[in-house]
Amino acid sequence: MKYFRKMRGTTKSPPRVSLAEMAWSWLGAFLGILAVALINDKFLDGTAQVMLIGSFGASAVLIYGAIKSPLAQPRNLLGGHVISAIIGVSVYKLFPGALWLAAPLAVATAIAVMHATRTLHPPGGATALIAVIGGTKIHALGYFYVVAPVGLGAAIMLAVALLVNNIPKTRSYPEYWV
Repeated sequence: MKYFRKMRGTTKSPPRVSLAEMAWSWLGAFLGILAVALINDKFLDGTAQVMLIGSFGASAVLIYGAIKSPLAQPRNLLGGHVISAIIGVSVYKLFPGALWLAAPLAVATAIAVMHATRTLHPPGGATALIAVIGGTKIHALGYFYVVAPVGLGAAIMLAVALLVNNIPKTRSYPEYWV
């Protein structure tokens, strides 16, 4: 019974954020994803290259909407994505015909290595998974996937986060770099 009681939670829901906080989060997320999407659309359309990956949406939630979270800091954003991309590509190359094994192995290993390197960034799990299930366009990139879209895209979103999150006097980003 004690086991199931733990599932009730231990604290109350967090308070609602202000309208201004919502607006700054919205603006940052819009501009960050816009920057990456425009590069994808204007420079890479019709090529085998891709710049916009799903895990960036989750990163936007953290670096624009939860800027004080340890999971949203630059070390975690960049390190988590890059480490997870390397792991995802490596696992796919080792087990290209075994999606059932490669997918969980990539995500679980990415989590463990992010923990070990103090770069835990939840969207990194998706970055590793995308390397495995991303299809021919992603697979064709090989280890270049680590550089672009992952590294470059995360760096662009970080630049936008630094600019937007420091405009209002009530916000300051980052909490730390390393």
